[in-house]
Amino acid sequence: MTSPSLIAIHSRDNPFVKDLRRLAQDTTAYRKQGRVWLEGDHLCRAALERGQRPAVAVFAESFWPQAQTEWAQAATKTIVLADALFADISGLESPARMGFILDLPASSALQPSAATVVLDRVQDAGNVGSILRSASAFGFRQVVAVKGSAALWSSKVLRAGMGAHFALDLIEGVEHAAVGSLAVPLLVTSSHAGDWLHRATLPWPCAWVLGHEGQGVSPALEARAALRIRIAQPGGEESLNVAAAAAICLHASGAAR
Repeated sequence: MTSPSLIAIHSRDNPFVKDLRRLAQDTTAYRKQGRVWLEGDHLCRAALERGQRPAVAVFAESFWPQAQTEWAQAATKTIVLADALFADISGLESPARMGFILDLPASSALQPSAATVVLDRVQDAGNVGSILRSASAFGFRQVVAVKGSAALWSSKVLRAGMGAHFALDLIEGVEHAAVGSLAVPLLVTSSHAGDWLHRATLPWPCAWVLGHEGQGVSPALEARAALRIRIAQPGGEESLNVAAAAAICLHASGAAR
């Protein structure tokens, strides 16, 4: 196997460092650069297991000597950064010491009959990443993000998704009207009305619509719903976090297939 090219960088003014800093810290920089940044060995390993081939592998200088055994052939190009540079770029309180740069996957075409999760302006990156993990785990292969949702390929969403991105067909930035192209029944979550989840007969395939953390599902999508579903909460809480509700609902659908 041909050894990848290796470049060491120690300057903050290096163009690669500047671009990587934007990619790591600007939530939408991936759209302009056409690349995504995966930080941390767990996420990088998950990407490799899903068949991804990074364009560039990046390592902190102090970590590179021990990283070579496992990661030397991970990418066609390897960059070793001075520790201070890697720490400055990192989006983590404790820098992970390595990361991958991948080419941004091409956006998928919407599949009308696919089991789908619709993100209706879900804005918290951690919630979005967690929902992607649940979608992948419970057999939903298509995720459609309405405009106003967190950027799906931002570093925070990628970290929370922990590799789920690479098992899903992701479509982002759509208008509410585009959801009407789905040919499967729409199910919307509600904290106060609708059928109880544990008693409902759930269709498969279907599309679960998960709404904004504060405002819930928009009236435009709720009007299209085939079912409105609520989750029993015998402990008496007013509502559930959207990612927790998603996990419960998507698991119920997957188990009922």
